[in-house]
Amino acid sequence: MPYPSLPIPASSQDPIYWRTPTNAACALALTRLISQANRPVLILARSSFEVARLNDELCAFGVSPTVFPDWEILPYDRFSPHQDIVSERLSQLWRLPRQQNGVLLVAAPTLVQRLPPASFIAERVLLLKTGDRLDIDRFRQQLEAAGYRAVSQVYEHGEFAVRGAIIDLYPMGSTMPLRIDLFDDEIESLRTFDPETQLSVDKIDRIELLPAREIPTDESGITTFRRNYRSRFDGDPSQSVVYRQMSQGLPPAGIEAYLPLFFDQTNTLFDYLPANTLIIRMPEIEQAVD
Repeated sequence: MPYPSLPIPASSQDPIYWRTPTNAACALALTRLISQANRPVLILARSSFEVARLNDELCAFGVSPTVFPDWEILPYDRFSPHQDIVSERLSQLWRLPRQQNGVLLVAAPTLVQRLPPASFIAERVLLLKTGDRLDIDRFRQQLEAAGYRAVSQVYEHGEFAVRGAIIDLYPMGSTMPLRIDLFDDEIESLRTFDPETQLSVDKIDRIELLPAREIPTDESGITTFRRNYRSRFDGDPSQSVVYRQMSQGLPPAGIEAYLPLFFDQTNTLFDYLPANTLIIRMPEIEQAVD
């Protein structure tokens, strides 16, 4: 069955406006458009509900979109997003600038959230390869500076455990935790393992370790947070629990709401997209972000 065809703007052209097809015809038209685009596609929907609907309908037509997840917390709520959500967001932000095709779905309220500068992730990625030299104490410090938490046994993204010459950690963006076996100070093997059984699954040669948070929790990040907090909020900052805990290097629950204070300049999702990305804006976007 032929797909309905929609005009595609060139990268340098002004926007093209379509009369939006209804129901499944919309997903069918988008499928045709995506097949013609030959470049990354970003689809902006008005809500998480519409993102889920479009995702289901596009999948039914053979398209496999990626959904950029929302934090799923209220502004300035005293809860942090689940580590699995942070993991997926960081993984996508790391891949997006180099993406040559594919479809990304994002809800308008998620789109307006400020993000760390793209350089934040790039500068904090740690590359590990079999045969590399690894100083355990220095590596532990690097993990903690990147936001990883030391635990006795690894179960969730962003955790690590050191047991002699074995280091277990759950890298952000990874579907399984990683076990690093050392021989003296050399990485002898890198293996994924099942967190429930603790048994090895696959052997890998290398891995890129992403930071565990969207904010810097090292000394430089804390200094920037303190300076920006004092400049933007009146009163004695020492009376703020958030300020006191962050000053001690102990990020409180919900600290993600203060993300702009950790940077002198923030980005949006648009700053992570390749320059030739085709952006499709569904109806009622403006109302969704008002």
